[in-house]
Amino acid sequence: MTSLPTSLVRGAGALAEGAVLRLFAKTIAVTIAIFVALGWLGEMVVNDALALAGLDQDRGASVLISALLIIVAAWLLFRLVALAVLQFFADEVVSAVERRSYPAAAAASRKLGLAEEARIALGGAARALIANLIALPFALALLFTGVGPALVFWAVNAWLLGRELVDMVWLRHRPAPGAPSPVGRAERFLLGGAIAALFMVPFANLLAPVLGAAAATHLVHGRWQARHAA
Repeated sequence: MTSLPTSLVRGAGALAEGAVLRLFAKTIAVTIAIFVALGWLGEMVVNDALALAGLDQDRGASVLISALLIIVAAWLLFRLVALAVLQFFADEVVSAVERRSYPAAAAASRKLGLAEEARIALGGAARALIANLIALPFALALLFTGVGPALVFWAVNAWLLGRELVDMVWLRHRPAPGAPSPVGRAERFLLGGAIAALFMVPFANLLAPVLGAAAATHLVHGRWQARHAA
């Protein structure tokens, strides 16, 4: 049986494999491209707003406001965008880990279609956005505590990430639609919590999505094998 700590360690080891490294580079490149595009669109919106206010000649204000918006968006939306991007490449990440560690499962896995992958990715991103928006008032109410907002967003994203990471593996292998995952709710939350904590650390947050997918692959297969061996 593979425990959660073991799954995280084995997931980290997978980051050194060539196939996973290439997927990591791909997800980072697409994520950065999305934020560059959002920044460009944001600056256009700010410029239009300044023009309506009669401040369109103040280039310094435009650049400053755009930069602040990008920083805030990156802080609030990076997890959502990175996870949504990863969902599109999840099949490749999970397949790379399974081919190396679980060849029999890799051969029996179900290939998700592009439409299904898109639906899962967009659904996960929408769910994460709504949950974080609901949590925002509670985080603001705890602003005076210093650590309260971080704990609120950590808990929300731990729940979200745990669900998404386990599902991206389980959907490839579940014996029937609606079949329950072999990973329990508490363990899903702890997996999501570990990855959500990495999202709060600069540079480590770039590794978090792929590490989460690799660790979830080991955890799901470890629990599935233990269930059948019992």
